[in-house]
Amino acid sequence: MVGDGILKGMAETARNFFGSYVSKDRLVTLQYPEQRDPPIESARSFPFLVFDGADWQQGMRCVACQICEKECPPKCIFIEKSKDKKPDAYGKPQFFPATFNIDISVCMSCQICVEVCPFDAIKMDVVTDLSSADRFGGLLLDRQRLAKSDEYYNSIHPTEAAAVDARRAAEQARQAAKAKAAAEAKSDAEAKLAEATPAQPAIGEPQ
Repeated sequence: MVGDGILKGMAETARNFFGSYVSKDRLVTLQYPEQRDPPIESARSFPFLVFDGADWQQGMRCVACQICEKECPPKCIFIEKSKDKKPDAYGKPQFFPATFNIDISVCMSCQICVEVCPFDAIKMDVVTDLSSADRFGGLLLDRQRLAKSDEYYNSIHPTEAAAVDARRAAEQARQAAKAKAAAEAKSDAEAKLAEATPAQPAIGEPQ
């Protein structure tokens, strides 16, 4: 029948239109921006940088390896690596990004930067209301605006963050055990060397 698809489409439209007046779930109006829907864990908007501890500068996981900058399809990430190292949240000397900018007016939320990061330092946010009257400065996020705590990451992506934290904890435990074993081996070698080396007489003592 000619026009059968049009009639079916109009019937579906009418069903949705009148249903919006009687369906309890669809009668609820959200008074945005005072009220907001809870974030969806699988949602993603734009990247942010994760830091551990209370100090965003010291605790930043990013070591400026620049992999995300190289792999970014629209080339919206710009990183300058530091010339020196500083202690991270765990006291280990690390390079850090002296500059880390993301132009979210260009970012296409592909999440490739997250996938290639070997340090779990960059993740996807769920914030969407980032509009700005400033076309350039307002949408160019620097490292301070990008930095968000691991607690925030756990609050928006709890399942993913729990897996990441468990993996990082296991890796830190492995490294600590390796360092302890190396220190014990060095101590044993020094002790054996001391036992094998005969004591030298002091100057002036008979041989």
